[in-house]
Amino acid sequence: MIEIVKSGELTKTKRARHISSPAVVSSVADIIAGVSARGDEALREYTGKFDGFEPEKFEVPDSDIEAAMRAVGGDFIGVLRRAAKNIEEFHRNQIRQGFTMSPRPGVTLGQQITPLDRVGIYIPGGTAAYPSCVLMNCIPAKLAGVREAIIVTPPSKDGLVDAGILAAARIAGADRVFSIGGAQAIAALAYGTGTVPRVDKIVGPGNAYVAEAKRQVFGIVGIDMIAGPSDVLIIADSNADPALVAADMLSQCEHGSESIAVLITDDAELAGMVGAEIETQLADLPRESAARESIDKNGRIIIAGSIGEAFDISNEIAPEHIELFLTEPFKHLGMVRNAGSVFLGANSPVPLGDYYAGPNNTLPTSGTARFASPLSVDDFIKKSSFTYYSEEALQEIGGDIVMFASMEGLDAHARSITKRISK
Repeated sequence: MIEIVKSGELTKTKRARHISSPAVVSSVADIIAGVSARGDEALREYTGKFDGFEPEKFEVPDSDIEAAMRAVGGDFIGVLRRAAKNIEEFHRNQIRQGFTMSPRPGVTLGQQITPLDRVGIYIPGGTAAYPSCVLMNCIPAKLAGVREAIIVTPPSKDGLVDAGILAAARIAGADRVFSIGGAQAIAALAYGTGTVPRVDKIVGPGNAYVAEAKRQVFGIVGIDMIAGPSDVLIIADSNADPALVAADMLSQCEHGSESIAVLITDDAELAGMVGAEIETQLADLPRESAARESIDKNGRIIIAGSIGEAFDISNEIAPEHIELFLTEPFKHLGMVRNAGSVFLGANSPVPLGDYYAGPNNTLPTSGTARFASPLSVDDFIKKSSFTYYSEEALQEIGGDIVMFASMEGLDAHARSITKRISK
């Protein structure tokens, strides 16, 4: 049964944590060391050990991708294409341009935007498949101008990759797909093997082993973020439909027992009705076991003194997803300071954003929305500044630089300037 508390009785807020256990840290370190030292040989061993299948080759051939396009059927292909169009239209607005400025004669300054050469995209697979993650991670990369987008995803025990993932990879413009998963896939992308090329950055969600592997290879390659359990926070007033609020909370809880669902409302009657509705809907939910454990362990309904206080609590939690079940949601949008993605009104549930609307579904979790942002085109570019001074322009300001360098005790820095301005 979900816990219902008044805000004045609140001792701590619910926030997911992504702290790896010592056993996971050690296991992942061993896997990374094995793959970095022995390449494909270790990769094949770990795939057999963890996925129950030792492949002769890791890369998925184009013929398999074409077969997957046929297997999923025209209706789903249509859905994928429409979702891809929405995602592309949204992310196209994020494309950056460099700039050049000349603040005074003889001086040219600027910023150059350069796409990453090669990125690795991890897509969870095996027991569950997420074609939506393929679209959300690959489309921004290709819009940024990444030369090679490589997808890795775990094979099933028969060695096959989910047809939906392969179809999404083709539609999203992925360049290569490899049937490898887990920490070994992250290690292969970070260090390269005889078969898998080394990438510049790794993005995409995964389980605790994948998240820890990304943490351990950061610095060898870039990463997008360390993904923790999924969470949703709903702020609702007295006009909210309790059945819809309950349904949206459970939609996140079915991800797994560590997921978090929180409702904050200023209406005690609504709080009680939502709690009862959650129990009713749980009874006939196919993934009842995982959702019930999540609700019992991590679910909470908070009765706030006002909607303003509800936003104060929410901003402290910094949720991955926030839904505003409010009569005038746009009026309150500016009160959201810490959240990955905001869903406005009763007809904009989180699954709309998970699959279709256009904004990215790879979001900061575990309270990191306090300082982090959703995956975007920016994750796949580098920014380089450039500087040009003419001889006359350097002569004009050279003394300032010499004084700075002298104050810091860096005589060679100063000499680099004096040799130019004392001619």
